[in-house]
Amino acid sequence: MSRRAPADEQVTALVRAAAAAPSMHNAQPWLFSYFRRSRTFEIRADLERAMPHSDPDTRGLHIGCGAALLNLRVAVAHEGWWPETLLLPDPTDPALVATVRLTGPTTDENGLGALYPAIHQRQSSRYPFEEREIPGPVREALGAAARAEGAALTFPTPWHLQEVLELVQDAEARNITDPGSDQDLARWTRADAPSTGSADDGVPHYAFGPRKRGGKAPMRDFAASRRVAGRDVADFERTPQLALLSTSHDHPEDWLRAGQAIERVLLLATLEGLSSSFATQPLEWTDLRWPLRDPVSGTGCTQMLLRLGYGPKGPGTPRRPVSDVLDIRP
Repeated sequence: MSRRAPADEQVTALVRAAAAAPSMHNAQPWLFSYFRRSRTFEIRADLERAMPHSDPDTRGLHIGCGAALLNLRVAVAHEGWWPETLLLPDPTDPALVATVRLTGPTTDENGLGALYPAIHQRQSSRYPFEEREIPGPVREALGAAARAEGAALTFPTPWHLQEVLELVQDAEARNITDPGSDQDLARWTRADAPSTGSADDGVPHYAFGPRKRGGKAPMRDFAASRRVAGRDVADFERTPQLALLSTSHDHPEDWLRAGQAIERVLLLATLEGLSSSFATQPLEWTDLRWPLRDPVSGTGCTQMLLRLGYGPKGPGTPRRPVSDVLDIRP
């Protein structure tokens, strides 16, 4: 593989892959700069896209940036470069969350490049999943993917699962009556059809999924109290398959590692034929987040709650134009 610097078109394609990452309410809170001379990307947090109520400490924002970072690393490895990565490289500039320098060539021994086909296939699915159980070897592979990024992925045992579901219900009940949560949803969701073609961020009405009529799957209703014309209702899983992702500590670097681990898990899950969605409701309330922890170990900081299973793929959600998030410099 040649060590020739990538052309601007390749740089644009790499960032397009990075920006396909998931983020809270699809806010896409990232900005990229590429420096031709050093063949280095800088990833910055776009703090104008923070959610002061639902994510006051920017933990979720950092997780989204971490997911975009993982996608960038995957795309770089796919192109034959080694992505030399530093997290929070400048203590005086906390918005600079990571740098990725293209060294190379890479043999892709850690399997990053193999995940590339899933980047543009992965979509959050807010539809009912089958009751079919995820095989043990697949669960083990997903756990190994999280460990490769410095995080832990666990599937709650039945009695712990029931507690997790109750915490989600508690959070949902709070969000319904909480003005701040409603303001975040109003900013980042598009419930009216005319706005569908004009917005390049947020969650459009066609991605809300059906309103839950029955079942225990922890689904957020992005419509809240608003009516969405033509929206269906459906019964969801009676026994949802949830996974908790956690890190040893709870600092910005850990949040970035968690974001990378989440995306690595989701890309592998996509290749394994699984669909997925997020259940962030209890993570948005400090007193509900801590009880999510594994009661057996009692350690770790829960960073994300994932719903996994076999079911329909979700629709694609809008993305900001690459020209809005990428700056190419000498």
